[in-house]
Amino acid sequence: MATNDITTRMVNGAWNLAPDAGRLEWRWHDFSDLSAHDLYALLALRQEVFILEQRCLYPDIDGSDQAAQHLLGWHNGDGAARLVAYLRCFEPGVKYAEAALGRIVTAPAVRGQGLGSALVQQGIAQVQGRFPAQAIRISAQAHLEDFYRRFGFESSSAPYDEDGILHIDMLRAAF
Repeated sequence: MATNDITTRMVNGAWNLAPDAGRLEWRWHDFSDLSAHDLYALLALRQEVFILEQRCLYPDIDGSDQAAQHLLGWHNGDGAARLVAYLRCFEPGVKYAEAALGRIVTAPAVRGQGLGSALVQQGIAQVQGRFPAQAIRISAQAHLEDFYRRFGFESSSAPYDEDGILHIDMLRAAF
């Protein structure tokens, strides 16, 4: 479990996370270890972003959560824990031949503060720790291609429509 120190203050309706007090706590869980509270929070965050914000009707509950490890990034700045970041991680051979990261999401109120980068770094570190020398595959929204390139992911497909949003497969070579 990794922890980053942060503070929170509201700025124009967004949480401003700053590096001096409060806590951002990263917690990994197998599906069977998720509490009802954790599961509710992660499904609510995924719904808020992928279905409501992006106006995309798709089956988010896809039967794959049970085979994944789940990374939850909790912010505890004002006494109430808020789920502000989430992703799921699959071992090689489950979603793709390679290890995979998916459902990578940050709460709208904390965007632009580096939390997405920290989330992706945590996911990559988990794969490298659990599955050394494994490549990592993601299905990324095409407009985030440059963001994922910063972490060593390279495009491995032509853009394609997935549930009304342009996506691209990306692969990070094994290290």
